[in-house]
Amino acid sequence: QVQLVESGGGLVQPGGSLTLSCIASGTPAFSTLHMGWYRQAPGKQREWVARISATYATNYIDSVKGRFTVSRDNTKNTATLQMNTLRPEDTAVYFCYGVVSTQEYWGRGTQVTVSG
Repeated sequence: QVQLVESGGGLVQPGGSLTLSCIASGTPAFSTLHMGWYRQAPGKQREWVARISATYATNYIDSVKGRFTVSRDNTKNTATLQMNTLRPEDTAVYFCYGVVSTQEYWGRGTQVTVSG
C-alpha cells in the first residue's frame, strides 16, 4: 500500500508562486508509480492538472502550460508541482495521485488559495 502526503499549499497573491510536494511511502516502489496532480475548486468537479510518468514524460492541462512544472525525485520518493504566475482561478484543493498497473493511490489534498 502506498501512502501519499501533500504539502506546500497556502495563500498567495495573483502572480505569485507556490511549490507543492507529495511524499510517498510504502510499496510498490515510488519509482514504478506514474504520478500526477488533480485539483478541485469549490462547487466544481475534480480536474486533472499534470502528470509525470515513471519514465519522466510530462503532460499538462492547457490552462497551466507554461506556468506549472511537474517533476519527481525518486531518491526522495517525492513528486513536486511548481506553480508560477498563479491566478485566482487556480484556487482549489490540490490532490496528488500515483498509479501503477490498475492500482491508484491518493493523498488527502492541500489547499491553494490565490487572492489579494
